[in-house]
Amino acid sequence: MTRTVLLRALTKNKFVASNAPRSISISITNLSRCISTLILAEHESGSIKPQTVSTVVAANSLGENSSISLLLAGSGSSLQEAASQAASCHPSVSEVLVADSDKFEYPLAEPWAKLVDFVRLQGDYSHILASSSSFGKNILPRVAALLDVSPITDVVKILGSNQFVRPIYAGNALCTVRYTGAGPCMLTIRSTSFPVAPITADPESKKATISQIDLSNFNDSVSKSRYVGRSTQDTERPDLGSARVVITGGRALKSVENFKMIEKLAEKLGGAVGATRAAVDAGYVPNDLQVGQTGKIVAPELYMAFGVSGAIQHLAGIKDSKVIVAVNKDADAPIFQVADYGLVGDLFEVIPELLEKLPEKK
Repeated sequence: MTRTVLLRALTKNKFVASNAPRSISISITNLSRCISTLILAEHESGSIKPQTVSTVVAANSLGENSSISLLLAGSGSSLQEAASQAASCHPSVSEVLVADSDKFEYPLAEPWAKLVDFVRLQGDYSHILASSSSFGKNILPRVAALLDVSPITDVVKILGSNQFVRPIYAGNALCTVRYTGAGPCMLTIRSTSFPVAPITADPESKKATISQIDLSNFNDSVSKSRYVGRSTQDTERPDLGSARVVITGGRALKSVENFKMIEKLAEKLGGAVGATRAAVDAGYVPNDLQVGQTGKIVAPELYMAFGVSGAIQHLAGIKDSKVIVAVNKDADAPIFQVADYGLVGDLFEVIPELLEKLPEKK
């Protein structure tokens, strides 16, 4: 009977309000010039990544009539394709700056940081933004060190041009930060907090200007790091950070072979696969599938957790999910305190039954 209720729950849209974390105010510094924002854009295979568009949405909250420029770097035809897409990715973008050079073939922090500083000197930007992804977290702190400013990370709400909200204590409290320092205000944006509204395609809409950056005077000293390689998994599943459905497994799955049940369920629901830190540490899946404070922050419409106890660092990464469904044989597991739907049961019985009864993905 309880499993029938769980199956029925998957077709419902239930939104449960939770108690908002308490707010703490901290004053750091004041910005008093016109707002001009530079956004470090992520792209791959000729396409702009969704988290970059979410960063553009966040930049709109800095103030009215602000100008937004996207900075793309790389080399080859894929960079130009990404620039063309960036010019029409959001109506708020006024300019796309393109740095086409073999120096930026790989997103290493050293050359990127020097590029941002180089572009900033020419554009006099009041704000520099990047998403809170591995890309942004790798580059923005180095840029901040070059400029001797303090970045504000993981921003979840923008209250004005110099006032922001970010989570602290693993998301159990929200901190309001006011920036009053000299130089550009630097932010990393938690993309799940700034959803992108559907934009109606309009062939008459004006595209942003695409400008090639003159790198003839760009000082590229010898870098202390070098690109070794990249390991990716070929899969048709959606990206974990932007998926509408996420299916996560914990250490209770006990083996790599058993974790394949999670992958099969994700394929059936058209979702992404996630894992707890314990499952990653046990070697069941690669660490790029880790969900939580030290992994990826997700905010899907449906989050299903199997064999996940609900550690604080994991809950910090899923709290923005619209609907949370938990399956665990321990009735006292903390995950049930935040779940919209819960089932106390053996996942080795529940998952096969779900695979049998759920319809195939269309």
